[in-house]
Amino acid sequence: MENSRRNFIKNTAVASLAVAAAPAKGFAILHKDKQPDEQTIGHNGYTYKVDKNWAKISINNTPLANCHEMVQDSQGRLIMLGDHPHNNVLVFDKSGKLLDYWGTSLPGGHGLTISKEGGEDFLLLTDCGWALDSTGNTYGQSGQVLKTTVDGKLIFAIGHPRTIGIYKDTEPFKPTETAVAPNGDIYVADGYGSDYIIQYSSKGQYIRHFGGHNNTNPDHNLRNAHGVTVDTRDKNNPTLICTSREENCFKVFTLDGKFIKRIDMPGMYVCRAVINDNNIYAGVCWSKNAQGKQFDGSGFVTILDKNNKVISNPGGSAPAYKNGILQQTLQAPNATFMHGHDVCIDEDKSIYVCQWNANHTAPVKLTRV
Repeated sequence: MENSRRNFIKNTAVASLAVAAAPAKGFAILHKDKQPDEQTIGHNGYTYKVDKNWAKISINNTPLANCHEMVQDSQGRLIMLGDHPHNNVLVFDKSGKLLDYWGTSLPGGHGLTISKEGGEDFLLLTDCGWALDSTGNTYGQSGQVLKTTVDGKLIFAIGHPRTIGIYKDTEPFKPTETAVAPNGDIYVADGYGSDYIIQYSSKGQYIRHFGGHNNTNPDHNLRNAHGVTVDTRDKNNPTLICTSREENCFKVFTLDGKFIKRIDMPGMYVCRAVINDNNIYAGVCWSKNAQGKQFDGSGFVTILDKNNKVISNPGGSAPAYKNGILQQTLQAPNATFMHGHDVCIDEDKSIYVCQWNANHTAPVKLTRV
C-alpha cells in the first residue's frame, strides 16, 4: 500500500506542475466537470444532486493538492484538511464561500477530527508523513498528531510511540486518523505505519494499543488501519469502528480494544466511518472491477443503515444482497468520483466529499433530493 501511495503522490506532483503552469483562472472553472450539472446519484431514497463547482476558491490564493478530510464545527462552518504546502486548512460556509485558510506545517496533512470540550471546538490534525518536497519529489518521514484550536493555535502534539517505548525501532509511525471518545480519550489509527490503534487520555497520555499484524486471531489484526471512529449510536455501549482497508471491511472493537465483529464491504477500499444519526457514511477510495482487480480512479461513497446494511452507493452500483451477504460493489459506469477519501454530512443531510489524487478537485457537494 505504501508503494502504491508513493506512486499516486508522484502522479499528483506531475499534475501539480501542470496546474502551476496553466493560465490563472477560478478553480471551479478550471476543473469544471463534463458530467451534466444536474447529475443525480444514489439509491433507495438516499439520492443526491452533484455539485462539483461548490467550492468558490482560486488556484492563485488557495491551491489544492489532495482534499483529505472535512468536519463541521458548532458554528456550521465546514473545515477541510489538505496537504498543499501553501495551505493545510480551508474553512467554508455551506454555500462554498471561503471564510479562512491557515497552516503550512503539515505537508502530509491527512486526518481531521473535531472535539467539543466545554462549549469550545478543538481540532485533531494528523500528518501521515508522506509528502512532496519543493521540487515535487515524494519523501516519507514519521507522522504526528496535533491538537489545535479551530484557528490553528497548538495545544499539544503526539509524536512517535517509540519515544515512550511502545514501538520497536523497526516499526514506523505514519498515522492517518484520530477519534475522540465521550470521556475525551483519543484514539490514533497508525494506518500507513504499523496498523495499531493507540489509545491516549485527553491529555495525550498513553493508555494502550491494539491491532497490528501479529495477533493469534486474524480478526484482531488490521491491514491499512486507515480510519477509526467512536460509535455512540448505542449511548450505553459505545464502540470503535476501525477501518481495515486492505481487507475491504470495518472491524468493531470495544473502547478498550477487544474485537467484537467485522462488517464486510466486498470490493470496497473504505476510508473512515462517519456517523450521522443512525447511518454510517464512508468514502470508498478504490473499488474492484468485475474481474476482482483493484484499479485507479474507481472510488465512490457508501451509506449503511443502523443495522450496518449498505443502503446506497452514490457514484457506485446499487447494493445487492444474496442470502444476507453483500455482493461486490462496482463503481457506476459514468464515474462521478475518482478516489473518495472522506465525507462530511451537514444538518440538511447534504454530503461533502473530499477526494485524494483527483486532479486537485475541491470538495464535491451532494445535495439530498
